[in-house]
Amino acid sequence: MEKVIVAFESEKSCWRVKEILENSGTASCVLCRSADQVKRAVNKLHISTVICGYKLPDASAEELFDDLPTSCAMLMVGVQNLLDLCQNDDIFKLTSPVSKGDLVASVRMLIQVGHRLERFVRPRRSQEEQELIAQAKQLLMARHGMTEEQAHRFLQKKSMDSGAKLIQTAQLVLDSL
Repeated sequence: MEKVIVAFESEKSCWRVKEILENSGTASCVLCRSADQVKRAVNKLHISTVICGYKLPDASAEELFDDLPTSCAMLMVGVQNLLDLCQNDDIFKLTSPVSKGDLVASVRMLIQVGHRLERFVRPRRSQEEQELIAQAKQLLMARHGMTEEQAHRFLQKKSMDSGAKLIQTAQLVLDSL
């Protein structure tokens, strides 16, 4: 089951949203009561979906959103006049009171958005890592007569078979040959 962060000033609101999402099988919820807790949970648990109210004790939802990774999607739930104050068009908004069905459908859609965002903002390899992989491929090509594509596929397959990262597999190839 997907994990989402639920963050409201009111403990009652946190528990109510958690109950709806978990009972529907939509998501497992991590409850937070402050923006600082949300930021720590996002970074530690790599959660890409946050459901929150208009503000938390230490920051508004907009301020929190600006501090989150770009791969994180946010659903702000609140009364219409507060939602109208939010200027950020990248934050999804849902007017309260909200039905269970609307909340569940919105969170499911937001989880999918979070997955799509993650694909576009995956961390890139550093120059050093790229050079290490290139060296491993060069070595495989020279010693085993592989093409560049064959050497890359070899590294990928060994990486997947061992459950190691590509960079770790490239380092092992260089160390062993």
